[in-house]
Amino acid sequence: MQTYGNPDVTYGWWAGNSGVTNRSGKFIAAHAAHTGLIAFWAGAFTLFELARFDPTVPMGHQPLIVLPHLASIGLGFDGAGVWTGAGVANIGIVHLVLSMVYGAGGLMHSLLFPGDMQESEIIQARKFKLEWDNPDNQTFILGHHLILLGVANIQFVEWARIHGIYDTALGVVRQVNYNLDLTQIWNHQTDFLAISSLEDVMGGHAFLAFFMIGGGAFHIATKQIGEYTNFKGAGLLSAEAILSWSLAGIGWMAIVAAFWCATNTTVYPVEWFGETLELKFGISPYWIDTVDLADGAHTSRAWLVNVHYYLGFFYIQGHLWHALRAMGFDFKRVTAAVQNASGASVSLKG
Repeated sequence: MQTYGNPDVTYGWWAGNSGVTNRSGKFIAAHAAHTGLIAFWAGAFTLFELARFDPTVPMGHQPLIVLPHLASIGLGFDGAGVWTGAGVANIGIVHLVLSMVYGAGGLMHSLLFPGDMQESEIIQARKFKLEWDNPDNQTFILGHHLILLGVANIQFVEWARIHGIYDTALGVVRQVNYNLDLTQIWNHQTDFLAISSLEDVMGGHAFLAFFMIGGGAFHIATKQIGEYTNFKGAGLLSAEAILSWSLAGIGWMAIVAAFWCATNTTVYPVEWFGETLELKFGISPYWIDTVDLADGAHTSRAWLVNVHYYLGFFYIQGHLWHALRAMGFDFKRVTAAVQNASGASVSLKG
């Protein structure tokens, strides 16, 4: 956190990140508790949407978010292949239970375990300390994150291969084998919004799994080579910088998801998300429905796209804010400049 030259700076209760800046144990507690909040939202919203779902109205024409995603990965169908919501309540309940488990983990790490992992009695745990000026420490932690992301990709690929996901072209839930064609994956860098093959979608995820796990192993095994220079991040690597990069990543993903969902009907089937959208420009970009619904309602796609885009936009602003602070920019100078300009204006009028 930027201290503006004051080594004894204190932050208000609202500056939550300040409490975990150099305390890896509290950092893990915050992660676990945050995961619990996400799981609670997922479980509660699943049950909420299921309770208000109207089977006489197409799912895509209702303001839903969770149920369309579950349907698109092949959940909630009966033996005849018709979506009935079968088993969806169980998914919501499991998420609520998991939210309590994650919340308990967050409390344990916050109240019972060391606030700084360097003080842990477990040797392996001490490796997950936070040393912002130590690139070996940071790359070690990054490697574990990448491996977990790779495992998540494998889970999705295997789910599609064994259980099956919904294929809008056939109107059924079917098993999808990944197409690990590196040429296709390379070419889809520029036309991924128009992907029309579930096999290609799974192939991309399979490639990401291999890439992330390989990258994770690399980061865990390697050490800093040569002098730790400014070019490599010396003087910049900090809690503020890590936060800025995290915000940039999630913001960019949200914006990409918005454009993808607005037009792609393979990953986001019309049956569950509604018709594709039309891009408009006013003060800022926004998407509108291409179908008129009763009582001024909107499709699930319209809700999902616009919310993702604007959340992504504000995440990017957060990235710029924290990135500038990490680079040493003093935002108090902006306030001072505005006050000086206002004072000068008053003097001229006087």
